Amino acid sequence: MHAPVQTPPAVPPELLLSAYRSGIFPMADHRADPELFWVEPRQRAVIPLETFGPSGSLRKVIRQDRFRVTCDADFAGVIAACAEPREEHAESWISHRIEASYLALHDAGAAHSIECWREGELVGGLYGVAFDRVFCGESMFMRADNASKVALAWLVACMKTAGYLVLDCQFMTDHLRRMGAVALPQADYLDLLKKARGEPSASLRSVWRSYASASSPGKSIAQSFTQTS
Repeated sequence: MHAPVQTPPAVPPELLLSAYRSGIFPMADHRADPELFWVEPRQRAVIPLETFGPSGSLRKVIRQDRFRVTCDADFAGVIAACAEPREEHAESWISHRIEASYLALHDAGAAHSIECWREGELVGGLYGVAFDRVFCGESMFMRADNASKVALAWLVACMKTAGYLVLDCQFMTDHLRRMGAVALPQADYLDLLKKARGEPSASLRSVWRSYASASSPGKSIAQSFTQTS
């Protein structure tokens, strides 16, 4: 009889955080891939927090509170949704091993998610890794128009209020460029990481709670961009 195939263990949280602080992150070739490889892009996509501003139409969606927005309410659901193939026959780089690794990192308090809900259903969101005053966005998804964009706007508003400095998006895409992302050489990105060392003034979750407790959370988020853009 053949011995059962053993799935390699999750990457320990401390190793993942050490990699992120060095400007590298893991990926896999497909969902069932037991192996992973470490990536250090030559060009890094970063969304400057001080210049990020939702479009007029997106601000309207945010102000109307079309979605209930939460933080860390369903990290497992968000990463599972992000791992689903976007197109037929496409492969996801979020393998089961990588998924398990980020679930452990979330349990350790260093990975967070923003969720958008409609009528009790998870319809969009994003997740990423937080360390120092840096948030590295890993992936996002949407099952309803504008849901992922609303999640991103909430993330940026919370990061700015909490005193974060860097929002890393890893690889540039047309979608991220439309959202205000710029491309930086890896060396410049590493300089940003050095400047962002130290603790933020508040946690993302505590800032989210302050916005979510407002009588109209969406208006508070939209207003935060009006005041600074």
